[in-house]
Amino acid sequence: MSFDYDLFVIGGGSGGVRAARMAAATGARVALAEEDRMGGTCVIRGCVPKKMMVFASGYGHAADEARDYGWSAKAGTFHWPQFRTRLRGELDRLEQIYRSMLDTSGVEIVDQRATLAGPHEVALADGTRRSAAHILIATGGHPVRPDIENADLGMVSDDIFLMDELPKSVLIVGGGYIACEFACILNGLGVKVTQYYRGAQILRGFDDEARGLISEAMLDQGIGLHLGTNILRMGPGDAGGIRVESTTGGEGTFDRVLFATGRRPSTEGLGLEEIGVTLGRNGEIVVDGYSQSSVPSVYAIGDVTGRVALTPVAIREGMAFVRTVFEGVKTPADHDRIPSAVFTRPELGTVGLTEGQARDREEVEVYCTSFRPMQQAFIGRKDRVLMKLIVSRRTRVVLGCHIVAQNAGEMIQLAGIAVKAGLTKDQFDATCAVHPTMAEELVTMREPVRSG
Repeated sequence: MSFDYDLFVIGGGSGGVRAARMAAATGARVALAEEDRMGGTCVIRGCVPKKMMVFASGYGHAADEARDYGWSAKAGTFHWPQFRTRLRGELDRLEQIYRSMLDTSGVEIVDQRATLAGPHEVALADGTRRSAAHILIATGGHPVRPDIENADLGMVSDDIFLMDELPKSVLIVGGGYIACEFACILNGLGVKVTQYYRGAQILRGFDDEARGLISEAMLDQGIGLHLGTNILRMGPGDAGGIRVESTTGGEGTFDRVLFATGRRPSTEGLGLEEIGVTLGRNGEIVVDGYSQSSVPSVYAIGDVTGRVALTPVAIREGMAFVRTVFEGVKTPADHDRIPSAVFTRPELGTVGLTEGQARDREEVEVYCTSFRPMQQAFIGRKDRVLMKLIVSRRTRVVLGCHIVAQNAGEMIQLAGIAVKAGLTKDQFDATCAVHPTMAEELVTMREPVRSG
């Protein structure tokens, strides 16, 4: 049977673009359809603009520290419109780079919505249809609002980057990494931040000691963190604000409410179930280890599969897909010991198992230290950092590494290489320390603080 393309990709995020380019490099005829902006969540409304905001939010604190170090420094006032204009220019530049990469790779770009009309057929918004030997779904995910009255008054994370002006006050609902990152960012930009989370501690799923230290740091910075708390009801308030009542009896009016209460795979209306593609209970495409769906010609990568919602993971899944389908080398997607970072203040870097996860599997030794880093201790600040290693008692292999510190994201990338390689605690200890640094503690912790 003859097809228009060897591969048709639906979704122009990082994973879809990488897969399209790699497949085209094998000589395959490839097209990619994107109904919104090229670059997807990461480039347009996620990782990249968020990290720019992280950078911006740190300069006020830097001025405070500079004064303590003897500089005549003053942060002044943050101008959101100036920052937003520069941010939009940078996102436009990055989107154009994505388009250029596709073009130079020989991938045909289709700037419209595409849905599935059959196992080998795609229907475009303009009414035309295209056929392909293989179809790759890389449509990512999207934030959702809770099912409460007047939820439409609140923002979701996509809306943050579109604000015309910075609010004076904001209520953030949620306790995951997105909620905590924006709480720290907006607090750093001078916004009065209140945060509700219905759970007992923020950052569920991360190491308990690490999440506890970040929670304390957020409170110390003036973030109004309320645990065991959720919105009971909300509605219009005075002067254009939003009136909120909490489940614990509190009331308040906020300029903005940000819901960071979850994301869903973007599969609705794609025609997946109609052609026999199995979806999970959250709408995710169910795939095997090679990213293949229940329909053999249809594959899926990235957040739309509900596996690991990280941009580098989507990219690697796309590369594994091309190796398997177009290069003939069966390559499963690797989700083992993935390093990641949470860009709170301080940051959290993590790779491998948490202490709780490791204890459920085997007997472990825990090496952990928390201290005031030299830069803050010198000026009398009480900021603390955490360095933690989870080690197998039987094999001495380092099962997990968790860092809470400034630039923990940079540190965990390097530590992640060692943990991914399966190095032992003895091999960590055989590495000479770099002094004076925070990270030297990773190779100088000699005695476990607990085991079992």
